[in-house]
Amino acid sequence: MPNWLLPENIADVLPSEARKIEELRRAILDHFHRYGYELVMPPMLEYLESLLSGTGEDMGLRTFKLVDQLTGRTMGLRADMTPQVARIDAHLLNRDTVTRLCYAGSVLHTRPSGLHATREPLQIGAEIYGHAGLEADAEIQELVLSALHLAGIAEVRLDLCHVGVVRALLQSDAAAQKNEAELFGLLKSKDVAGLAAISTGYAPTTQAALLALPNLYGDVRVLADARKILPPLSGITQALDELAVLADLAGSTNVTIDLADLRGYHYESGAMFAAYVPGLPNAVARGGRYDHVGEAFGRARPATGFSMDLRELARLLPSAAPRRAIRAPWGRDAALRSKIAELRKSSEIVIQRLPGHDNEQDECDRVLVLENGNWILKNAG
Repeated sequence: MPNWLLPENIADVLPSEARKIEELRRAILDHFHRYGYELVMPPMLEYLESLLSGTGEDMGLRTFKLVDQLTGRTMGLRADMTPQVARIDAHLLNRDTVTRLCYAGSVLHTRPSGLHATREPLQIGAEIYGHAGLEADAEIQELVLSALHLAGIAEVRLDLCHVGVVRALLQSDAAAQKNEAELFGLLKSKDVAGLAAISTGYAPTTQAALLALPNLYGDVRVLADARKILPPLSGITQALDELAVLADLAGSTNVTIDLADLRGYHYESGAMFAAYVPGLPNAVARGGRYDHVGEAFGRARPATGFSMDLRELARLLPSAAPRRAIRAPWGRDAALRSKIAELRKSSEIVIQRLPGHDNEQDECDRVLVLENGNWILKNAG
């Protein structure tokens, strides 16, 4: 095997694509900053028990593991930055007030998360800690939609779901609680026949609700159907009310509801969403409420947030426009060096052409030339 080949679903990012991703990263982080989010930078690897605290089995399967040569303890390369940011809020910042944090960095996955997905996403996201009300969920939803619009994505479909529906059903039926893991898998695959078989000993209302959930998906009218079909448990009523508010706040965005969608069931604790855009088979952004992750770090703080993969998002955008840049000769002339320093200080890009490379290709639209003893700018010919 040639030594320049990279592992499957791992790829280099070349200059034009890297510039597009970096410009997008800066623009979105600046957008977060305008909402009051503070930037944090967690480490790439941590001890495994810290990295996976409160995240469920799925995160453990997605995490690369290695042995620390200094301590002999098992470490992990982060597969998701959200638990790390929760640790920072709970253990390091230790604030009593509402805290808004954002982040951007590479994560690693043992397997790709979807069709054509990379195993090294460039994750960017934002989290709110300390507010249990729906207002925080609404702000996060607004933030992700506005970030996508900022990136030039006009058409977005927002899929909403809520773990409170299934949790309320299970809490009302002891027999169903014993089959929680199996029910999770059956609902995820919308296996009505399997649900019918496993729920024969449940309360009739529980069985009827579980059999109805796989078909409760579609536009916002699903919520009205759910109120008629599902039992009027307080947890279900609250979940449907919250979804109705979030769907309304999405404005003109295309919203779909899926009450059997349990992605992140063991990790999330309330309303969840996924954003889809034309041209990508996988969700470009995912988020939701996860109030219990901080418990592992000694502080159970209300929390909600989202993350998205900048590399996936950048694939949808047109190639970056040619840079406005200046071509200058190489030289030791003091006036030339002073002029180049002045231009760079004013945020101009100045590329000095090295000796012997007169045919070098670049994106320069202007040139720095010597005329009558002065260095002046001219349009590139």
